[in-house]
Formats: sequence, C-alpha cells, structure tokens
Amino acid sequence: MEIDITEFLLKNGAAALAGLLMGLERQSKGKPAGLKTNMLVALGASSFIIISLLFRDSGGTDMTRIVGQVVVGVGFLGAGVILHGEKGKKVEGLATAATIWCSAAAGCFAGFALYLPLLIFTIFVVIINLVFGYLNLKLKDHAKND
Repeated sequence: MEIDITEFLLKNGAAALAGLLMGLERQSKGKPAGLKTNMLVALGASSFIIISLLFRDSGGTDMTRIVGQVVVGVGFLGAGVILHGEKGKKVEGLATAATIWCSAAAGCFAGFALYLPLLIFTIFVVIINLVFGYLNLKLKDHAKND
C-alpha cells in the first residue's frame, strides 16, 4: 500500500484551491468560516478519499462509507457555525455552513480525481454565494425601506 506523491499533491492541491475559492467570498464578508476553514475542510475530505482508495481492492471494502462519514463529520462543523449565536435566539450562518459542506464535496471530487466536475462545482458555489449574497442584501434593504 503506497500513495503516489505526485497524485497526492495534485489531488490535495486541487482540493485546497477549490476550498480557497469558496472561502474567499466568505472571508471577504467577514463570516466566521472563511479561507482557512474551507481550505482545510476540502483538504481533509480529499485526504480521507485518498486514504480510502488505498483499500479499494480489499475484499469487503465499501468505498461509499468514507464519503458518508465525511458528510456526517462536516455536518458537525456546520452546526457549530450555525449555533454560535445567542442561545437559539437567532439562526445565522446557514450559507457559511452550506459552503463548508460544499468544500467537503469539492474535496471528495478532488480525492477521486474528478477535476472537471470539481471545477464546475466550485464555479457554481462561488457564483451562488456572490450573486445570491448580493440579491439577499438588496432584498433586505428593500424590506427595510417598506
């Protein structure tokens, strides 16, 4: 059992870059989980996939279990982002939690060397956060003025 270092660097580099792009928008808005968090989540997810691939030829190994465990584990991080406020009085951080979840998905794409889907997925996440973040602000301003 051995990991090819070039493949390892490529996969984890792609994951870190995707996490960077997703976290950049969150960081620029001063959200609680920005560059570092999204990069680390994507990198961690990619690494867990790479580790799991070492066992793909082992009898009785279910490769989907690692992906499922990544999803569950990242859910705890997302919950922490959402529940950081005033003892349940206000729900905040849903988009940031969702972005963390997407960073984990990006790491899984990278770990499986699915680079084109990773690129498309990352672009979707960044565009959604930028465009709908802007629209959300406009709608809030419009609601305040009414």
